[in-house]
Amino acid sequence: MNRERMSLVRPPYVDPTTNICYDTDSADYQGWLTKQSMWLKDWRRRYFILKGSKLFFARSEYSAPHGMVDLSLCTTVKSADLKAHKRNSFEVSTAETTFLLYADSEKEKDDWIGSIGRSIVRCSSTYNRQPTSNVDGDDDDSDTYSNSSNNPYFND
Repeated sequence: MNRERMSLVRPPYVDPTTNICYDTDSADYQGWLTKQSMWLKDWRRRYFILKGSKLFFARSEYSAPHGMVDLSLCTTVKSADLKAHKRNSFEVSTAETTFLLYADSEKEKDDWIGSIGRSIVRCSSTYNRQPTSNVDGDDDDSDTYSNSSNNPYFND
């Protein structure tokens, strides 16, 4: 008997304020992180899903996410080992909230900071996506950042 293998689909995130449903399948980046809870300040292991400008978190890999960080509102993502008193920790900050997280390894931490950072930059008004052609025939697009004085990512 030939059986097709069913793939598991993660339920969408439903914003409790707006009732907007966000698809969380086909993530840009995903994996386990430990997050400090907002109220009790204890550390809880959560499955994180980065998709576009949204960072979702859930209790398990295929459970419905119960939280979301809108990265278009984020001001920074950076290492936070001293602040969190944990190895491999980093923070994701908005004007109103700072989320403290830590990864299982330094490489995972660096990968998360890079992925979230790229997502934040893509949401910013200073980011321009421009196709380039390389001399060696490589057809990949590269990320180009505005170097105007209004760009907070550009240093003189």
